[in-house]
Amino acid sequence: MAGLAESGSNPDVELLYDINGLAKDAPHWFDRVMEFVGEYGLLFAIVLLVLWCWWSVRRRGGEDAASNVAALVWAPLAAGVAVLVNVPIRGFVERPRPFKSHDGLEVLVAGKDDFSFVSDHATLCMALAVALFVANRKFGLLAIVLAVFGGFIRVYMGVHYPTDVVGGFALGTAVALLLSPLAMALLTPLTRAVERSPRVGWLVSARGRGDAAGRDAVVPGARKESAETGQRDLAA
Repeated sequence: MAGLAESGSNPDVELLYDINGLAKDAPHWFDRVMEFVGEYGLLFAIVLLVLWCWWSVRRRGGEDAASNVAALVWAPLAAGVAVLVNVPIRGFVERPRPFKSHDGLEVLVAGKDDFSFVSDHATLCMALAVALFVANRKFGLLAIVLAVFGGFIRVYMGVHYPTDVVGGFALGTAVALLLSPLAMALLTPLTRAVERSPRVGWLVSARGRGDAAGRDAVVPGARKESAETGQRDLAA
């Protein structure tokens, strides 16, 4: 893989120069914004989406609250597992950062001395986004769009080849999807136990399982009164 970076005629390298060339033509303040968004902003935004989805799930409550929260708990865990899986991959491939092999790149972030393939940022963001998509299509789709944009910014910043980003997307997606059934099997009983707890049950459901039955009766004791009325009618 490292040898692919040596040839300037490589489509991966050509696309790198095309995308990174946008940074050269952009104003300095815009590059600083892209630097912040690419390093921290988009990842933070995806984490906020996961928290927003959790808040919506726990407020809604219901019988499926525990399984939904379990799916959301899997999102950060999937991201962590994906990054751990990437450690031996990066050590095996040993692909240098693009600015170490090619001149004339506009590098927006200094101090990137580790290997380039696979992109940790792309892996992390896509694992979070895909796991969130499994839990909630609306929030997950928005997170995937943000993750893809984040991958573009990593190339724009001159710290990754396009194939580094694509590899990160593939790795994050694979971990989030392939391990999801096992994760749900392990996490759902845990979230159900938390839901039953009087102290921390609010983390799973703000309403509780007993609220659904309570909402059906407009006035306390109405069901009992209706039953008694029916019995009197039959006696008459």
